[in-house]
Amino acid sequence: MTTPPAPQPVPASAAEADVLLGTAALRVLAHPLRLQVLGILRQRGPSTASRIGEELGINPGAASYHLRRLAAGGLIEEEPDRGTGRERWWKSVHRQSIHDPATAPPEQRGAGRAYVHALALAYADQLGRAAQEIPLLPEDWFDASSYSDFLLRATTQDLARMRAEIFEVIHRYRRNGPASDEDSAAVAVQMQVFPVPGTIPPRADDS
Repeated sequence: MTTPPAPQPVPASAAEADVLLGTAALRVLAHPLRLQVLGILRQRGPSTASRIGEELGINPGAASYHLRRLAAGGLIEEEPDRGTGRERWWKSVHRQSIHDPATAPPEQRGAGRAYVHALALAYADQLGRAAQEIPLLPEDWFDASSYSDFLLRATTQDLARMRAEIFEVIHRYRRNGPASDEDSAAVAVQMQVFPVPGTIPPRADDS
């Protein structure tokens, strides 16, 4: 696998609005690899199946399939003026996907669980790739990064309040933007809040 191109900002022509995922889009995104493809387009701007396949270590045909599925779900679209007959360029339609299980309608519960399951797998893969780069990070970026784990006791209400407060901090930094574009880089802020595995009994309807 070759070194991926340097992250580029999503073009201004791309829609900045976040998208609230419906049931159909949740089903399209219930695949870790497809989430990674969408993430590349959102982080680095338009790309092709060949470029995405090279970065993710999959063949262009598989990348093209996932791109078509994302397009069918209304999450990406083709850039017809940029591609050729043999090479199609794709771009993200939205800045970010939103799905909140707490406010989603009942009919989305199944699709929502599958989507969140795929998200957790995709995030784990991204963290693994980030771990491989730790020895190579410049000192200032290494010092500013964090790989932390906190163990505490909380109720579901406590977790909901904590999540809302953390989201507000992230949104504030997104609104204000970096202090200097010249010194900034694309940064992944992952937040996982979940019961310690093995501590919560499964749902009654689960085998």
